Amino acid sequence: MTAKEKIIQLFEIKKELSVTEIVNEIHASKQMVHLVLNTLIDNNFIDKIGRTPKTIYKLKVITNKKAITTAIIPVEKQKFLQDNFILITEIGQLLNGLEAFENWCEKRSLPLEKTIDEFILTKDKYNQYIDKNGLISGLEKLKNTKGHDKILLDELLYLDFYAIERFGKTRLGTILHYAKQGQNKMLMTILIDEIKEKINTLISVYKIDAIAYVPPTIRRETQLMKVLANGLKINLPSIEIQKIGGLIPVPQKSLNKIEERISNAENTFVVKGNVSYKNVLLIDDAVGSGSTLNQIAGKIKNKQLAKKVIGLAIVGSFKGFDVITDV
Repeated sequence: MTAKEKIIQLFEIKKELSVTEIVNEIHASKQMVHLVLNTLIDNNFIDKIGRTPKTIYKLKVITNKKAITTAIIPVEKQKFLQDNFILITEIGQLLNGLEAFENWCEKRSLPLEKTIDEFILTKDKYNQYIDKNGLISGLEKLKNTKGHDKILLDELLYLDFYAIERFGKTRLGTILHYAKQGQNKMLMTILIDEIKEKINTLISVYKIDAIAYVPPTIRRETQLMKVLANGLKINLPSIEIQKIGGLIPVPQKSLNKIEERISNAENTFVVKGNVSYKNVLLIDDAVGSGSTLNQIAGKIKNKQLAKKVIGLAIVGSFKGFDVITDV
């Protein structure tokens, strides 16, 4: 019996195993076990769950349901789902497109074909707000938001809405949420790939000649904004922004009132530099109340570091700015 046959038999009996358990059971090398496991994953026989060193492999129930489903969903609708729908399952699996949507429908006991049509109609409604450059302007909403005495941004853009009615977080919203909360570098890399082209287009359209990133409040081992800055590799001068505060850091998302968020942004961010630019792009991950980007824009202008400040968030709210608390 080959190592592969032994491992398959072992999974059929025990259902889920770690590499160490397999090595101890069949007395094969770790290298051999990993080679077989990778083959079994590619063949859709097992799932890999968790990250090294806490990784287990679980037997997958094989059915022909997916093949049947794929056959009845038109190719153009499958492509729409692939471009617009992503799902992180409760056990940390990353699913895309039709597979993700099918899982979402199953959990809610919804008819697949009918719900796909409803999703496409809903997404098309929101896509009307995206301009030809793939950008959404939130400046008018910011101007109409109570609490802001003065609008200091010259433009406020984002790449997608954070969430839409009924279907919840958008593709970008989902990737951003789990990348940030889980400090997941794989998702951060996916996020960079998703947004890089749009940001380069923005830089060209708005004639950006300097860049600035909103720094994080909470210390984490992997900081999303730092990974984004390194991954986007924007070849422009940068303006340094520092986050300062009291003994206890207070993140924006913990504040429920816009007035509190404005005060937090005004009193805990410091802008450094002495070189003036025409158009500065100020990047944050998500815009909730708009107060962080707006107040920092004012600080940049007060120091005469820019004539115009264009705010950019990866995601923003659809309705008037209130508070996004989970990003």
